Amino acid sequence: MNDKAMLPLHAPYAGGFGIYIHWPFCLSKCPYCDFNSHVRSSIDQARWADALAADLCAQIERSPLPKVQSIFFGGGTPSLMAAGTAARLIDLIARKVGLADHAEITLEANPTSVEAATFSDFAKAGINRFSLGIQALDDAALHALGRQHNVAEALAALDLAQRTSARVSCDLIYARSQQTLDEWEAELVRALALGTSHLSLYQLTLEPGTAFTRAAERGELVLPDEDLAADFYELTQNLTQAAGMPAYEVSNHARIGAEAQHNLIYWRGGAYLGIGPGAHGRVIMDGQRHATIGHRTPEDWLRAIDAHGHGLCEDRVLATGDQAEEYLLMGLRLSEGIDQARFEYLAGRGLITEPYIADGLLENCGPKLKATARGRMVLNRLIAELL
Repeated sequence: MNDKAMLPLHAPYAGGFGIYIHWPFCLSKCPYCDFNSHVRSSIDQARWADALAADLCAQIERSPLPKVQSIFFGGGTPSLMAAGTAARLIDLIARKVGLADHAEITLEANPTSVEAATFSDFAKAGINRFSLGIQALDDAALHALGRQHNVAEALAALDLAQRTSARVSCDLIYARSQQTLDEWEAELVRALALGTSHLSLYQLTLEPGTAFTRAAERGELVLPDEDLAADFYELTQNLTQAAGMPAYEVSNHARIGAEAQHNLIYWRGGAYLGIGPGAHGRVIMDGQRHATIGHRTPEDWLRAIDAHGHGLCEDRVLATGDQAEEYLLMGLRLSEGIDQARFEYLAGRGLITEPYIADGLLENCGPKLKATARGRMVLNRLIAELL
């Protein structure tokens, strides 16, 4: 079957449609972080509100768009943005594109007391989901991770967020230097008792160019070896499963119905606009899927806005083979897996899966191909071999 119109799962927006808005500023740079975040002594909030609105309007006008299922304010630290900026951008999206019923609108926030005080303002602006970067429930660990809050502040901010919104997620980092399995078990059990419906639990990794990577190269930082890291991961899966928050993605856990709708758009191969410095997008224009990227540094991005009305530095058509690779890379992270027919349609070929099924790394579930629990532990290697 080669007719695209006859294959709903291959429709341009079959994976959903959202908008990502990047606020690039932080109060300080965390030593493990390789995100596009920048520290500046002062920020012209009014200019940034105008520039983000300009980028948003310019990208909206490039092609017809469906109603928006999710908006995600990420960073950087978007809770440092004026709540009025969020309100303005949400209103623009609602007027120019339209919001789907029950659209998810997320704000990433740091749990410092200063930022928590603005939660009610952001809720009035239209934010209906908060994602808190707590990262650890141990003061010494928070200090080592370069965080500017302590555990008491984190718990107070979490309580305030939960009283402000019905949907709250928090991030934690495990397999930290010198952390034991018993310590992580106690920390995760405590986190599971806090009442959030979503947890993002990330194993600490060394990313190129970060302070932690440089420290590791000097022998000043040692992370758990591969076997111990696997034990951390397995413990995490067992505890969250028992608590009714199983992994729906490799690092993300939720109660039924509380999955992050915006991130599901990424993992299901949906389309999304990327607004702001360094933001990536996947957009449909003239029947073709495009990959877009904004200028990375805030200053370059602002200059592009002034010169061109948008901040994009790259816009290229994605070949169907590249789309197939992205779909596999992202989709196998999900517990639901990928639709094999969609992959075959994009790649022009099927996957050789039999050896991995025999080894217990993959499983066929009707039209879906899924990584098993064992397969998710070696997912990067598994995907590389499949490709």
